[in-house]
Amino acid sequence: MYGYVVMNKPELKIREYEEYRAYYCGLCKALKRQAGMRGQLALSYDMTFLALLLTALYEPETKKYKEHCIVHPIGSQSIRENSCIEYAADMSLMLTWYKCRDDYADDRNMLKAAYGSVLAKKVRRIENQYPRQAKSVSLNLGKLVQLEKEQITDIDKLSACFGNLLADIFVMKEDEWQTYLSNFGFYLGKFVYIMDAYDDVEKDRKKGSFNPFLEREKQDGLDDWVKQLLIMCATEFAKSFEKMPIIQDAGILRNIIYSGVFCRYANIRKQRAENMEEQHEKSI
Repeated sequence: MYGYVVMNKPELKIREYEEYRAYYCGLCKALKRQAGMRGQLALSYDMTFLALLLTALYEPETKKYKEHCIVHPIGSQSIRENSCIEYAADMSLMLTWYKCRDDYADDRNMLKAAYGSVLAKKVRRIENQYPRQAKSVSLNLGKLVQLEKEQITDIDKLSACFGNLLADIFVMKEDEWQTYLSNFGFYLGKFVYIMDAYDDVEKDRKKGSFNPFLEREKQDGLDDWVKQLLIMCATEFAKSFEKMPIIQDAGILRNIIYSGVFCRYANIRKQRAENMEEQHEKSI
């Protein structure tokens, strides 16, 4: 994933931050159980959010314990372990494997190919266990790659591919909540794709790579236009969240949904403004 579904740490209570970290560490441990230390490279804030959301909705039996960690050697870390976290770990590995496959197809990235081969056996097991999600990931990533190769700049079509993908991933099981989870995943997926494209504008321009915002960047108002796109997506997935009977960790989830997801936008926009000012000074 891309790491845009983050918390706004200054606005979280200490207890809430510690609970969030417990899920993050729990996902890390689940990835290690499933695919060893290499599996931990698939750890992301995005899938931590999914684990939190599904746990809050379904309230599965959750094991709570503390354990020492090599990354954080001082003190022991709180860890959460349950079926929703295991599911998020499965989806993390599957998304990572498909991303490695597509990166290799695009630019023959041997490191990604090697990492993908390490995960291949585990991912085959996941695909067999979750055929609906696996089919959606393969289909929508393939469609997205094709649209980008054709230089299609329609941001709605492009972002819908990742939206459809996350819509299926957010539905862990088909029940009375699947409509809300699917809608949430769809608009969050669109949000993530738009944010990622916005984040990569300058890098893609320098590399000569495709980016749907490159032409728009030549005009005034790209930053505000992107912000409006993001707000529209966030409004929709927030509506779906509020329709679900979530009480557990609702404060953490709302922090991410209403504030955290826009933290990266603010940082990207600030960096873009600084770069433009620097370029202007050099041209004088």
